[in-house]
This record gives sequence, structure tokens and C-alpha cells, in this order.
Amino acid sequence: MNPTRVLFVCGQNSARSQMAEAWLDALGGERFEAHSAGIEPAPINPLAVAVMAERGIDISRKRTKLVAEAVDELAAKGQQFDVVITVCTKAAGLCPFVPGVSVTERWSFDDPGTVSGAPEEQLAKVRAVRDEIEAAVRAWLAGR
Repeated sequence: MNPTRVLFVCGQNSARSQMAEAWLDALGGERFEAHSAGIEPAPINPLAVAVMAERGIDISRKRTKLVAEAVDELAAKGQQFDVVITVCTKAAGLCPFVPGVSVTERWSFDDPGTVSGAPEEQLAKVRAVRDEIEAAVRAWLAGR
């Protein structure tokens, strides 16, 4: 049986979509193949790396990419995405057409790239986003 291929999309592919991809990889088993991409990719957010490491998940070596790049990578293998889930308002409004997608969902989480305050306050805010994304992925999986 082929896995359900899921593409998580956010504005920069630097935190939210990376965390969602990692959670689906960790929780979804072989039934799912997770990917992530962005509208305007930026470097991986170090706070996202830190809070995921706290939960035993390493995203430090992940590479950010454009949505078109993620689509092309699968197309080169003769595959396509089954589901696209946008994880921010910006991506929901700007997400390009992804061929073959039968399901598109829109989730929205605060942007870890905009957190402010003392370092511990910033970590606390990004932890909250991490936990919201984990809960959303768990709920999504429960419905599958």
C-alpha cells in the first residue's frame, strides 16, 4: 500500500511546516510520507530546532524549499501529493496549485519567527506552537 503523501506549507518553511512534517513522521508510521515547503523559504528557525530537540526530534539538518521544488521532487519519482495542509494564514492565501491533491486543509499557528521578549519567553512561545502543532497532527491522525 502506498503511503498518503502530505505536504505542510507555511510562509517560510522555517518552523511551523518543519515541525508539522516532523510530528507526522514521528507519529504517522508508514501510512504517511510527510514533506514541507514554503512560499518564501528562509533558514530553519533555531528556536524551532531547540524545542523539537526537547521532545527528542532533530530537525537541525532539514532544508527549506519552495512548494514548487517539493512538487518537482515527487514528480521526478512519478509521485504526487495527496494532501496539502497550510499551517499559516499567509500560506493559505498564497499557496500555489499543487497537482493531484485531493484534500487541502487550512490550519493556522502563530509564527515562531515573530516572537519577542527574553530568551526564555521566546522559547515558551515556540514551545506552545510546537505543542499546538503536535495536538493538531494527533487529531488529524485520529480521523484517518
